[in-house]
Amino acid sequence: MTVSATSSASTATTTTSSSSTSSSSTLTSSDFLSLLVSELQNQDPLNATSTTDLINQLTSYANFSSQQSINSNLSSLAGSFSSLVTLNSVNYIGHTVEAKTDTSTLSNGSATFGYTLSSAASNVSISVKDSSGSTVWTGTGTGNAGSNSFTWDGKDSSGNQLSDGGQYTISVTATDSTGNSVLNYTTVTGTVTGIDTSTSTPSLTVNGVSVSAANIIGVTS
Repeated sequence: MTVSATSSASTATTTTSSSSTSSSSTLTSSDFLSLLVSELQNQDPLNATSTTDLINQLTSYANFSSQQSINSNLSSLAGSFSSLVTLNSVNYIGHTVEAKTDTSTLSNGSATFGYTLSSAASNVSISVKDSSGSTVWTGTGTGNAGSNSFTWDGKDSSGNQLSDGGQYTISVTATDSTGNSVLNYTTVTGTVTGIDTSTSTPSLTVNGVSVSAANIIGVTS
């Protein structure tokens, strides 16, 4: 009698487990409950599940169900937040913003960049590179603590005027009297002309360059 009951429970459990595994590799709330009910239906009457084990299993089921509900709510909240971020990003179009980035498009023969220093610098070196990474200009800049501005006239180191439309990247090295770097970050200022929402974080087009909305640090007009 004992052997028969044990065999039945083992067979039922194996069948349920195989069915669950073949139907889905992910355990759902329904699967979890079905396994628990199957265990109760097919348990050995001479060795029934203890009250403590049953309570632990019921607690596990309750926690599992709650976690699924939380995950679902978080996904919904993330979707709503993403829509809100996109809507807010649209409001930037047509406005002049300052953004943390190091690339700008040469327009009307010049490009203006900014850089922020944590303290006054005794030496500030600036280089400008084209889209292929080649250095086209090098020089020096102001070393005031806080915000500094640099306008490049669009000419290379030989004095040749470069064509509008190209994208150029600024590189700043700023050190204090002891040789320690005091550079915080570089910026560009320009008008937002478009928005790209194809990624989780919308990107704005500033001076012809894609800039993450999260890098916008100010709106000037």
